[in-house]
Amino acid sequence: MMAADDKRLRARKTPRQARAEITRRRILDAAAHVFAEHGYAAGTTNRIAERAGISIGSLYQYYPGKDAILAELIGGHLDRGIVSRQMWADAPSAPLTDVLRGYVRQAVDNHRDDPQLLRVFLEHAPQWADIAPRIAEFHQTEIEGVREALDHHPEVHVADTATAAQLVVTTVELVVHWVSAGAEVTPSALENELVAMLGRYLAGADAPAPPVNG
Repeated sequence: MMAADDKRLRARKTPRQARAEITRRRILDAAAHVFAEHGYAAGTTNRIAERAGISIGSLYQYYPGKDAILAELIGGHLDRGIVSRQMWADAPSAPLTDVLRGYVRQAVDNHRDDPQLLRVFLEHAPQWADIAPRIAEFHQTEIEGVREALDHHPEVHVADTATAAQLVVTTVELVVHWVSAGAEVTPSALENELVAMLGRYLAGADAPAPPVNG
């Protein structure tokens, strides 16, 4: 495991001008394609630079190597999941089915990256001391937000909302990762089944089935 202050996981240059930001974005986009196509081991900085249309020297001005590039891609992936926190904060004022559908849909949309790239994320993110605490913090914050919403939602009838919140977050996270990484399930089918399963669990076994979203 790499040390928490390992410079191999940190960008060398923070863009201050629009042109530099465009170059940084080109490197990240190129790396996403290269890692998805070739895997992490064969996804060399030379391939990334070639795909981005820049020299290898220019790439190294921004990143010390592909570890730092992947770390930034993973960080961006986590940042896109922050939307769900506000969604749960507003949950008690909306029907439970609508809240669950919005949460699942947002999770699915956040995992529409190439399945091969998601596999690279899953394989490497937990191994890095710099990234693992951020993943754990994001996960715990989301669980706390869900529990707060469950405690105050009139349709929720589970007795142990702390455990229920962990089950909701972990179930959606693991199932969406699994499906996005290559399982043959359509996004709409995944959404409908997850909403139905979680809705019945949270509202009680006798709860009516949620409407299917076509």
